[in-house]
Amino acid sequence: MERLSSTTLLPNTFSGAKDDITEQISMIWTQIKAPLIVPLLNIAVFLCLAMSVMLFIERVYMAIVITLLKIFGRKPEKRYKLEPLKDDLELGNSAYPMVLVQIPMYNEKEVYQLSIGAACGLSWPSDRIIVQVLDDSTDPIIKNMVEMECQRWASKGINIKYEIRDNRNGYKAGALKQGLKHSYVKDCDYVAIFDADFQPEPDFLWRTIPFLVHNPELALVQARWRFVNADECLMTRMQEMSLDYHFSVEQEVGSSTYAFFGFNGTAGVWRIAAIEEAGGWKDRTTVEDMDLAVRASLRGWKFLYLGSLNVKNELPSTFKAYRYQQHRWSCGPANLFRKMVMEILRNKKVTLWKKVHVIYSFFFVRKIVAHIVTFVFYCVVLPATVLVPEVHIPKWGAVYIPSIITLLNAVGTPRSLHLLVFWILFENGMSLHRTKATLIGLLEAGRVNEWVVTEKLGDAMKLKSASKAFRRPRLRIGERLHLLELGTGAYLLFCGCYDLAFGKNHYFIYLFIQALAFFIMGFGYVGTFVPT
Repeated sequence: MERLSSTTLLPNTFSGAKDDITEQISMIWTQIKAPLIVPLLNIAVFLCLAMSVMLFIERVYMAIVITLLKIFGRKPEKRYKLEPLKDDLELGNSAYPMVLVQIPMYNEKEVYQLSIGAACGLSWPSDRIIVQVLDDSTDPIIKNMVEMECQRWASKGINIKYEIRDNRNGYKAGALKQGLKHSYVKDCDYVAIFDADFQPEPDFLWRTIPFLVHNPELALVQARWRFVNADECLMTRMQEMSLDYHFSVEQEVGSSTYAFFGFNGTAGVWRIAAIEEAGGWKDRTTVEDMDLAVRASLRGWKFLYLGSLNVKNELPSTFKAYRYQQHRWSCGPANLFRKMVMEILRNKKVTLWKKVHVIYSFFFVRKIVAHIVTFVFYCVVLPATVLVPEVHIPKWGAVYIPSIITLLNAVGTPRSLHLLVFWILFENGMSLHRTKATLIGLLEAGRVNEWVVTEKLGDAMKLKSASKAFRRPRLRIGERLHLLELGTGAYLLFCGCYDLAFGKNHYFIYLFIQALAFFIMGFGYVGTFVPT
């Protein structure tokens, strides 16, 4: 009987201990909520609403500008002098400027033939163009394949140079800088740059070089990216929506108002004199393209964006590759902002309004605030108000402003409007990764200069799309599991359950769906869904 009674008492003992722990946690929460949690959460709500208003005003401003541009038809040829380059019987081909075409690459097994072939197919007087392949490959087999491809085109009469380095110092910036030091480059006036997966049309130079020839104040002509694999999976469709807005709105507005925008690192033509005057390529951040563009702009050079000129390229089609790319694209601008903000303020060659545009609009709102507010507000603060009902978020901040911002972002890709909900969830999920990278850039933490070349699939991607093969995620836990995303998903799920059971905010549907999106990202399954 004694043994029976002791066994019977054990569950009651554990139950009592559990109740005591729950009561203690509840007591502590009650004691700190009013004096500490509520004030802190109110401050967080205020800051997030302020950042949301900043982002809202920026988006509305750009929407107004782009609408006026469409109405009044301010096309590039109306803002800048444009005349076709003509033959000169006396000078012959020397009447045309000398053009260098640079193709930096690193172990690009799947796409090297596409990019080299497209560059060698550019229409331009054959004795006035040099194709320069800057190969930093570390795989000797790929290196040999690239060199043989260059020799194949050289045998057809193409002036192509195959250049390698002993090291990868400076990564892409180092390769481009070294490429400009070769003796044969001193006669070149302009340099066109294409990453290894970019395929320009044959008339690319005829549509860009005349702007630079007839407008000596122009340093850069940037073309638009067009994605060959946008329909491969849901993740690539989401990327297309974000990048289409960047090109159709942000780049267009910057070009037409301040003659400034961030160079996209590829599919553009630079005046070599402008590169030299700006101090050349620098590898102090992972956004060497933006770095050069800002420095050139501070010296008075203007930029032109041609939205009608498309260059085919490939989007990252694996979640791993996309995460690496987004880390670089988020960390680099924040780090560059930290390094250049005082230089911009002290500059005397540009107007006050241009300084405000570069510091506030270009850097602070678009590169820092946009990432932080998306994650902190919609994935941390708003769910927290479910647990602290004393803190109220006005409907205009929780619903109206985000809805308008989302709709303005989506106009760049009308064909994907039916995927808008997926895009919101995807962008909110990626905002965690981008916010982390932004803070790393601002604080110059450990991974600030991490550079991982984006994986490209090229012809392999085409074959895969044709066969509709199912991508089986890698089984290595370190590559598949993303603990921060899983943790955030668990937090949102808890807040959703609490709201459903006790809350008054009625956010539980959003919280459940967003939690699911974070879990999908956390387990690395993003690239497995194919949209219609």
